[in-house]
Amino acid sequence: MFSDRLLILLSILLCFGFAISAQNLDFERARHTDMLRTVKDDVKKNYFDPAFKGIDIEAKHKIAAEKMAKAQSIGQMSGIIAQFLLDFDDSHLFFSPPGKVNKTDYGFDFRMFGDKCFVVHIDRKSDAEKVGLHVGDQLLAIGGYEITRSTLWKLQYLFYRLRPQPGLEVVAMKPDKTSVKYPIAAKITEGKKVTDLTGNDLNSYIRESEDAYKKSTRQYYLNKLEGVFIWKMPSFSLEPTAVDDMIGKAKKAPAMIIDMRGNSGGRVDMLLRLIGNIFDHDVKVADEKRRKETKEVIAKSRGEDAYKGKIIALIDSNSASASEVFARVLQVEKRGQVLGDWSAGAVMESRFFGREHGIDRIVFFGTSITIADLIMTDGKSLEKVGVTPDLQLVPTGTDLAARRDVVLSKALVTLGLNVSPEAAGAMFPQYDEDDDN
Repeated sequence: MFSDRLLILLSILLCFGFAISAQNLDFERARHTDMLRTVKDDVKKNYFDPAFKGIDIEAKHKIAAEKMAKAQSIGQMSGIIAQFLLDFDDSHLFFSPPGKVNKTDYGFDFRMFGDKCFVVHIDRKSDAEKVGLHVGDQLLAIGGYEITRSTLWKLQYLFYRLRPQPGLEVVAMKPDKTSVKYPIAAKITEGKKVTDLTGNDLNSYIRESEDAYKKSTRQYYLNKLEGVFIWKMPSFSLEPTAVDDMIGKAKKAPAMIIDMRGNSGGRVDMLLRLIGNIFDHDVKVADEKRRKETKEVIAKSRGEDAYKGKIIALIDSNSASASEVFARVLQVEKRGQVLGDWSAGAVMESRFFGREHGIDRIVFFGTSITIADLIMTDGKSLEKVGVTPDLQLVPTGTDLAARRDVVLSKALVTLGLNVSPEAAGAMFPQYDEDDDN
């Protein structure tokens, strides 16, 4: 079943493209052949598993090169390089093609809740809003392909990074269980030619393509409730000293809720500083297993300055990397509770290898390559497994449409505060306003 989906995705990748002259086709074929070889060499040199998951990488490269010789468009060529890496089935290993000049915005965002995918945001005045797509609608398919937890990141990679489309057809189930097909035109914004690529994970690329990175690095907190400090953390983006400041704000409260829903990770130094701020002793977080060595990851305690109150962490399907590690440390060390949905299962450490090709006509491309796995102190990796919450709670489409936050409400009730899902959903209006911008 999974291999069938990969073949489907390959067919998509190889179909996209545009006609170019025979001379330019030969030029682009030669250039992409060189790019394919560079990607292969970078993977051979840096991938964390020297056995490459049992894949014969040279034989695989030969097959890809043979396909490249027959490719008839730039889109096909980029697709061949992308598929060369997709067959590893590693969400941290992917090809970043030469940057797109224009920005493509489909006007809506979506997320997995349990095994269902729901619309979580609609841009005002977007075509998605005009055709009748609503927050809380369940997405069944996008671009003609079924959405599941295992395929979602590949579809995001295809439509947001590799081959943005002028429009997408989505199939949505409305609250009354009727299925509706929506053709949604994307908003295309002309931009300057991209001359550089940076970044280290797929989630960062998706955020940037949706022009949401600035919003995702902001931090929010609420300290007006009796006995509870709530930290809404969209990303691990703070300097370590800023973590100390945030914990300092929480110290007067006997309980703290750290909301990491939608948090795809970020800075390792922030993660370690946060852990050090909630333990009165040093904590071994995990073993970092690299290609040639394994080393311990230790969070240094702040001792008497550490927060000593109760802690509840909130996670969902988009909680990845540092969010998952923090939540699992809470569980393993019995330091707090974890509520929400099971997490993304994307904790491998990756590094982006930026490259360029050409002399007069230079293009920039690169590869995100997995360089390490994290083995938690219980001896297990979270990759493709994720964190199972102590109490699993997922909102329905109706909850999302009504802005009812059943997860935050339950956390507050657990701490002795009678806060309804409606009231919990209205606690961070500034976050919602940022989301609408």
